[in-house]
Amino acid sequence: MARTGFYIEETGFLMLRRLTLTTRNGALPTRGSQAWASWPLVVNSARTATAAVVSLIVARLFRLPEAYWAPITTLVITQSSLGAALSVSGERFMGTVLGAAVGAIVTGFFGPNMLIFGASVFVLGLLSAAANSNRNAFRFAGVTLAVVQLVPRVGPPWRIALHRFAEVCIGLVVALILSVVWPEQEEVR
Repeated sequence: MARTGFYIEETGFLMLRRLTLTTRNGALPTRGSQAWASWPLVVNSARTATAAVVSLIVARLFRLPEAYWAPITTLVITQSSLGAALSVSGERFMGTVLGAAVGAIVTGFFGPNMLIFGASVFVLGLLSAAANSNRNAFRFAGVTLAVVQLVPRVGPPWRIALHRFAEVCIGLVVALILSVVWPEQEEVR
């Protein structure tokens, strides 16, 4: 069974070394100068990197204080098909809405309190169930709540929650556009 990774092979009179990337099925193709472009791994890496950078640029254009959340969301959402990306995006959106709303309200009244945070996570679980959401939405809601309530910042909680919501929405939109404009290539076996 071949292992995934790199190996170095010494070749020729000058002891030149050739670095070869291997996959589970053996070495990647090296035919011609354009062969690398057909590698699903390389193409998907370029696709994902492009989407992450685009979402970061858009978030910075909106002057969001924590623009890094947009590419993080894009990286989480980027999927092989539009259907899969839509499903994960819906869960992420619902969770972010719930987490941002609860975070803004609770933090506005109580600040970053550990017991209130625990109670808020519990309430998010109930709200996620009431909204007919799944566990992924609940997890995303908890992450958003933690970001809004526990990360020390200057400014009103509603603004922090709104920024978090905007950053996530930018990441979602970029990932969905990517899924339509540049769908992931399926690996040929």
